[in-house]
Amino acid sequence: MNFKRIFKGPLPYILIAIIVFWVGSSLLNVNGMREVSTDHGLELLKDGKVTEVTLTEGDNRADLTLAKADGENGTAVQFYYLTARADDVVAAVDAAAPSDGFTDKVPQPSWWLSALGLLLPLLLIGVFFWIMLSSMQGGGSKVMQFGKSKAKLVSKESPKVTFADVAGSDEAIEELEEIKDFLKEPARFQAVGARIPKGVLLYGPPGTGKTLLARAVAGEAGVPFYSISGSDFVEMFVGVGASRVRDLFTQAKENSPAIIFVDEIDAVGRHRGAGMGGGHDEREQTLNQLLVEMDGFDPKANVIMIAATNRPDILDPALLRPGRFDRQIGVDAPDLKGRTRILEVHAKGKPMAESVDLDVLARKTPGFTGADLANVLNEAALLTARSNAQIIDNRALDEAVDRVMAGPQRRSRVMKDQEKLITAYHEGGHALAAAAMRNTDPVTKVTILPRGRALGYTMVLPLEDKYSVTRNELLDQLTYAMGGRVAEEMVFHDPTTGASNDIEKATGIARKMVTEYGMSANVGAIKLGQSSGEVFLGRDMGHQRDYSEQIAETVDAEVRVLIEQAHDEAWQVLNDNRSILDRLAAELLEKETLDHNQLAEIFADIKKLPPRPQWLSSTKRPVSEHPPIAVPLAKAPIDPGATDGGVESDSKVARTPQVNPRPATA
Repeated sequence: MNFKRIFKGPLPYILIAIIVFWVGSSLLNVNGMREVSTDHGLELLKDGKVTEVTLTEGDNRADLTLAKADGENGTAVQFYYLTARADDVVAAVDAAAPSDGFTDKVPQPSWWLSALGLLLPLLLIGVFFWIMLSSMQGGGSKVMQFGKSKAKLVSKESPKVTFADVAGSDEAIEELEEIKDFLKEPARFQAVGARIPKGVLLYGPPGTGKTLLARAVAGEAGVPFYSISGSDFVEMFVGVGASRVRDLFTQAKENSPAIIFVDEIDAVGRHRGAGMGGGHDEREQTLNQLLVEMDGFDPKANVIMIAATNRPDILDPALLRPGRFDRQIGVDAPDLKGRTRILEVHAKGKPMAESVDLDVLARKTPGFTGADLANVLNEAALLTARSNAQIIDNRALDEAVDRVMAGPQRRSRVMKDQEKLITAYHEGGHALAAAAMRNTDPVTKVTILPRGRALGYTMVLPLEDKYSVTRNELLDQLTYAMGGRVAEEMVFHDPTTGASNDIEKATGIARKMVTEYGMSANVGAIKLGQSSGEVFLGRDMGHQRDYSEQIAETVDAEVRVLIEQAHDEAWQVLNDNRSILDRLAAELLEKETLDHNQLAEIFADIKKLPPRPQWLSSTKRPVSEHPPIAVPLAKAPIDPGATDGGVESDSKVARTPQVNPRPATA
């Protein structure tokens, strides 16, 4: 228990106030009299031992002063009586005729009690607001400081992250190094008329190291570095966000040169005018103040703002214009060389076996981000420690890759022999269809062991990173996706629900080919449908259809044609290689998992699918007689999620590695 935090809060003061009030009330109520029973009090009156009586109306209390000669030593006593016995008490007092007489007393309310009754509710309300404000602002020392910035200043004593700790983002590091030079030597750039950039936006998929790059800039620059999250600006009170923006920039200007880093800026920088329901939007007011502060910089203030987001598409255009965010740096998933360097960084300090080759591990993890690769090595270290081993070997790394891609292995799930046989043929159909295609990547692993939500999966890994995907490659992926369903139909004549995920993926690829990639001759190279600008409606509700019902019917027909063609091609290759399919299923039932060497031996005599006829975007256009020029192209590794090559970053097609798991039956 943190006692310092407890004593810093308002709780001790509340307890002290309660104790003082209780003690004061007790002292005021003490009148030096001993309380006796009603019977005993009446006996004292009857025996003539009372010299003075005071009756208090309302309290039904009788105060008696006893004679000294009667052994009571002049003790004052009191007793209480019921209203129904008031006449008996008065009669007893009259009969006793005390020597000093009796007094009838009407109680008067104390002035301080009356004042306390008025002040106590106000005091309780004040204490309540004090507690609420203290809890919202992180302690009693920050009460009434709503508008103060919650940015954290990175001190020189904190652990530093430098550019040497960042790998796989060479272009981003190069741009940020120039920012560091701007802050350290502004005169060198101003001498040639260069203006210091006001803002740098880091955008890219989650886990690519945007925040790590900002921390590296803080470690390299040696200037005050203010770090804050976009959600820290907005509170429940109106105007707090704008006030915090003003305070943040005021602090940065006073300590210039300085860097302001806003993580997840999309929390406050979303497109204006997209709010639902009308009314004033506190978030928009905060964004307006941010726009004013960024545009109102003194050119010689030497304050640079760095922001990070994985949703640059929803940011307000006014925030992205030159003069605010002058540079927009994309931080994408690393290529093969970048993955190797990232693995080397995270492998430092870990006992790796001599047989471990990080280059091979990098080839097994295409499409992985820096966070994914760090998780792979961490999972391998955990698996090694769990098995009481001392060195991380290839077996632990392979298992770690499978855990990151498909989830942990479910050893507790026991399948029946028939279901296991169906799973073996299903995954064998995927693997055989992929191996028989002419444009697919090699099959590296097939397993029927349940992992995550899948009963088994087939892993197809590319030999190198890709920028774009051709039409034949997409058609091969459709055929490969339908291989499992076709194997069930061919062998058992009774398909299962295990192919639902395969059908979903194949349908998505086929629909994108028709509506986005222009790979249908009947539809043409037309983009059908558009995304809505309403950023709060979600992806599904934000899609608008801008084509007629006739075109929609044509699209559905073209998608069906592509799926049926893939189904027929899968049937053809599985039927031509039926003996290989049976052998593959038998090997899976016996060994449960097959690696690329074992698969290469099984697929040694496989019959490939005949080449498809040349595709024309329209049958009216003649085939060109000019072959493509024979110019060697640079084989630089390309991010599979890049949008430059015609495949969108969220496309299932461009994601590598391709893993087609067979999901568990719903």
